[in-house]
Amino acid sequence: MNSEIMLLCGTAASLGFIHTALGPDHYLPFIVMARARQWSITKTAWITFLCGIGHVGSSVILGLIGVFVGIQVMKLETFEAFRGSIAAWLLIGFGFAYFVWGVHRAIRNRPHRHLHKHDHRDEHEHEHAHTSDHTHVHDGKKANITPWILFTIFVFGPCEPLIPLLMYPAAESSILGTFLVAGVFSVATIGTMLVIVLLSAWGVSFAKLGRFERYMHALAGAAICLSGLAIQFLGL
Repeated sequence: MNSEIMLLCGTAASLGFIHTALGPDHYLPFIVMARARQWSITKTAWITFLCGIGHVGSSVILGLIGVFVGIQVMKLETFEAFRGSIAAWLLIGFGFAYFVWGVHRAIRNRPHRHLHKHDHRDEHEHEHAHTSDHTHVHDGKKANITPWILFTIFVFGPCEPLIPLLMYPAAESSILGTFLVAGVFSVATIGTMLVIVLLSAWGVSFAKLGRFERYMHALAGAAICLSGLAIQFLGL
C-alpha cells in the first residue's frame, strides 16, 4: 500500500465521520422512530446498520461502475445530486404522511371519561385512553413496513464525498486501493451512525411526555419531514 492510498484512507475515515455527524438525516429518523415505535436497542441497531449498508453500498456500487466503465466523475456527481434530491423528497413525503397519521391517532386516542353505575348508591367515573396498541392473537402477523421504507430512502441517499474525493483518486493508484478506501469510508460512516443513534435513542427513551405522549408519532413524523426539508433547501 503506497502513501497516497494511506492518505486517502485517513481522509476517508475523517470524511465518513464528518459527513455523517453533520447530516441529521443519517441518524434523526432512527432516533425518533425508535422512541415513537418503542423499538428495542437491538432492533434499532439492526435497522440503522442495514440502512447504513444500503446508503453506503449504493454509492460504492455506482462508484465502482464508474471506475470500471470509465464514466466521467462530473456525470456521476450530477447523478448523485439527483439521487440526493429524490431521497430528500422521500424523507419529506414519508415524514409528512407519518405526521398526519400521528395527529389522527392522537386525536382518536384522546383521553376521555366514563361514568359507571353499579346501583343507585354506588357510581364512579374514570378516565382512560386507547393510546396503547391492543394485543390480539393475530397481531404477530402484521407486517411493519416502516423499516423497509427507511431502507428504501437510504438506498437513494448518496454519500456525496465518496466518489469524487476518494474512489476516483484511489483508482488512479490501484483497484485494490479503491476497495480499501471505500471500505474505510463505509465503516466510518456506519459506525458513526450507530454510535449517534444508539446513544441518542437510549437517552431519549427516558424522556416522559405525560399527556403529550400520544403525540409522539406526530412529533417523529414532523422531525423526519424537517430533516428532509433541511437537506433539500439548506443543503445539510
